[in-house]
Amino acid sequence: MANIKSQKKRNITNLKAQERNKAVRAELKTRVKNAVNAAGTDDAEAAFKAAVKRIDTAAQKGVIHKNAAARKKSRLAKKLNAASAG
Repeated sequence: MANIKSQKKRNITNLKAQERNKAVRAELKTRVKNAVNAAGTDDAEAAFKAAVKRIDTAAQKGVIHKNAAARKKSRLAKKLNAASAG
């Protein structure tokens, strides 16, 4: 445990950010999973838009890296296109 006051405060701040980021990642995974499950249905486009919006927001807030966000969006679009084509 740290003895320095500023580091104690920083540890508390880091824990709060960690909890917030965990919630954002969990929601992101849920939205992506919903979009994949909705592939080939009428709700596919709405689910895709919701997932992409969450991915972009997470990247903008620094929860995930911008390249990771681009990769996730690309893979999701690929899955949805494959499901709708086949």
